[in-house]
Amino acid sequence: MSVLSSINDTTDNTISGSSATPPKSTADDLSSNFLTLLVAQLKNQDPTNPMDNAQLTSQLAQINTVSGIEKLNTTLGSISGQINSNQSVQATSLIGHGVMVAGKAILVGSADGKVSTTPFGLELERSVDTANVTISDSTGKVVKTISLGAQTAGVHSYTWDGTQDDGTAAPDGSYSFSINATNGGEQMVATSLNYALVNGVTNDSSGAVLDLGVRGTSTLANVRQIL
Repeated sequence: MSVLSSINDTTDNTISGSSATPPKSTADDLSSNFLTLLVAQLKNQDPTNPMDNAQLTSQLAQINTVSGIEKLNTTLGSISGQINSNQSVQATSLIGHGVMVAGKAILVGSADGKVSTTPFGLELERSVDTANVTISDSTGKVVKTISLGAQTAGVHSYTWDGTQDDGTAAPDGSYSFSINATNGGEQMVATSLNYALVNGVTNDSSGAVLDLGVRGTSTLANVRQIL
């Protein structure tokens, strides 16, 4: 066993002479309407009982808050769009590279008498003093048990040499693995990671999405390691 380096409806519903859906009020519209009403209120107020200054200040503060929130949302929306766009461009550099994502698959293939396997890995929230990997074939039969020993917190990746517990080479095919990690006898959380090849990159509302072929898709946030 060798250790890898961490590496639509188009129908026109417009009503003639009017808009089917009234335009939404913006902060500027609200501010303009508020000031119009305020001026009218000041002109028609009772001179013997004028508007309270504190009340006027409170109303002005509220309308300014609404305007500020709308402008902030517009700014954040623009920034978010730029981030997603830049993320997609950066993600294209991963095309053709292998990544480690959550999963439990190991592929075995042989050529010219040499057995090759895809990497597997684990992610630990805390360090452990014992980590064991159990590899099973498609029928669920255990073919290999590997002791990884003590592991630090973080992401670790490895390769299986393709030999079974009896010393023979594992047949070509897809295998699964599980991880048992403990620390001082206490069971610890360990996330299994499998290898996937990035075939392409698409983009949706959440940002860049990696096409991993038979492994499905993944966002950049779910990539635990790049090989």
